[in-house]
Amino acid sequence: MSTATGIGSWPGEDMRTALRWVRDVLGEVESDGTRFGLPYLPELPGRGPGADMIGRAAGLLVDMPVDLQPSGWRLVDRPGRDLERARHLLRRDLDDLAEAFDGYAGPFTVSVTGPWTLAAHLRLSRGERVVGDEGARRDVAQSLVEGIRTLLADVGRVLPDATPVVKLDEPSLPAALGGELRTSSGYGRVRAVDPEEVRRVLREVVDAIRGAGAREVVAHCCAARPPLPVLRGAGVDAVSLDVALLTDRGWESVAATVEEGVTLWAGVDLADAVERRAQGREGAHHLVVDPLVRRWRELGLETHLLDDVVLTPTCGLAGATMPQAVDTHRMLLDAARELHWRIAESC
Repeated sequence: MSTATGIGSWPGEDMRTALRWVRDVLGEVESDGTRFGLPYLPELPGRGPGADMIGRAAGLLVDMPVDLQPSGWRLVDRPGRDLERARHLLRRDLDDLAEAFDGYAGPFTVSVTGPWTLAAHLRLSRGERVVGDEGARRDVAQSLVEGIRTLLADVGRVLPDATPVVKLDEPSLPAALGGELRTSSGYGRVRAVDPEEVRRVLREVVDAIRGAGAREVVAHCCAARPPLPVLRGAGVDAVSLDVALLTDRGWESVAATVEEGVTLWAGVDLADAVERRAQGREGAHHLVVDPLVRRWRELGLETHLLDDVVLTPTCGLAGATMPQAVDTHRMLLDAARELHWRIAESC
């Protein structure tokens, strides 16, 4: 059934407020017992270092302490204040989650920076990117898996009746594959990573996350050319994409991905629809649903597969206002309902 969810980040610094809105909008259950929303644990990067996606993931690493330098997060020998801050923020977020979602039963998404994006942004002690060192990137991936296991166990304790979904955020994966990442000097580029190694490492991470109890593993890559063959080969259950950026060739790759049984999380452009809804004008959800349905038909995909699509914003909402973030999620929920009922009527 068509579903609506968010990408991760929210504006502001108040996790309790963000969680309350996520539950009120996406946790709503219809009168017939159906649920069109998929709640999730937000990120609030506006709180500063350690609340950002890289800092939060770095704080999960086991036996690989980090600190924060002007160039970004760096591996170090001993844990310090920066690492403790990142871990403290996550502990506090989980406490707020337990309060806001007390008694919740159903699917719930936790987002974690994926191994390749983390390796692309994390630095070795000498300042170079982890992704440029084969041994270091392997160690980081393995350590991240252990951290995700711990995180899922913690989420399971505070939400014992939830079924976890893990979203791996990999916005920098295309740059790692394409050799587009700058060296520390700024003059060179880190050597491109072999796609087979990327696939193998991601497969190991995905399998380990499933083994830790995740119902689904989603790979999120908001690039114009997401490496879908690699992601399919890694065995993910779904891919989360900014469909507004896709070319015709990109959509063809999406079609091949969907036909292999991988679900599409479609990041859709909501600006016009949200504005129309705010003005009280009818049919705002059509601005979201119609282009997606039209593209689906052009690709010749079976209509029933469209009902599996999860609708999301094109990117996080850290730069929005709180009312804008709430309106965005409400618009997504309206669009998911419309998409589901439209498909039901056509079948």
